[in-house]
Amino acid sequence: MRVNTKIFRRDWEQQCKSGKNHFVSLVICLVFLISAFAYLPAEAQWPRIAYSKDGTPISYETFGTGEPTLVFVHGWSCDARYWRSQVPVFSKKHRVVVLDLAGHGHSGMTRTKYTMASFGEDVRAVTESTGSHSVILIGHSMGGSVIAEAARLMPERVIGLIGIDTLENIEYPLTHEELRKMIAPLEENFRDGSRQFVGEMIASSTDPQLREWILSDMSAAPTSVALSAMNEMMTQYITGEAANVFEHIRIPVITVNGDMWPINYEGNRRHMFSFNAIVLKEADHFLMMDRPIDFNKALEKAIIKLTGK
Repeated sequence: MRVNTKIFRRDWEQQCKSGKNHFVSLVICLVFLISAFAYLPAEAQWPRIAYSKDGTPISYETFGTGEPTLVFVHGWSCDARYWRSQVPVFSKKHRVVVLDLAGHGHSGMTRTKYTMASFGEDVRAVTESTGSHSVILIGHSMGGSVIAEAARLMPERVIGLIGIDTLENIEYPLTHEELRKMIAPLEENFRDGSRQFVGEMIASSTDPQLREWILSDMSAAPTSVALSAMNEMMTQYITGEAANVFEHIRIPVITVNGDMWPINYEGNRRHMFSFNAIVLKEADHFLMMDRPIDFNKALEKAIIKLTGK
């Protein structure tokens, strides 16, 4: 609704003059001012763009204020929407940043290879654009590998990493043959293959509508981007880079995981500065969506452990 300033000024003056005393006049004027401002249009909070090292535009949004800044990084074939149950909760105390990695959501997709290192550059571009010098990176699934790369690029800014159902075993033994078998169904028929692949990560108790939304959304991802990202991510386990990257990151790592896969505490601690995990019983891979209340409590606990407050 648009405020007619001429009519408002006329009514404001009349009401002020009609008051029987100064106090009444003041109250009436304040009421009119408050009423007028209530109808002023709110400033739209549009998504913003940061440019990654290779020039790719990266879409992101910020909410709230307060340090440390929390930067949420989505997983394979997902986007910033997967954090919708966390943004309103954590933006009450922190500046919250959500982004779409290159090739995902509303970000650019001009790369020929979608490596974890290039995704790390995406996170760095967005994080630096916020101007924050105290940052916790939070990454789901593939996002765990991404935030490790981003932390290596920003040692002066990042104070800790929180992985979400990821980093269970950074020493996981994988061969080229096993990787080929894993990717083959995705290459043959990406839609059906991805639905099968992702479906095995969702608990039978998950709300059917949420389950279908996740499967439909992720199976609609750009095939070339998804295949490249999957191959690059899993190849790090073959080369050992999945573990080696943590040799260069001297900050604590905490994960909030479901209990679908075992955690190799000993193996992780061989490479990480420090490692701890919070495990939610009977939670699946998308615990931040399927179990948001329990998950948010666990994430808050992890943040407190990193900040000491």
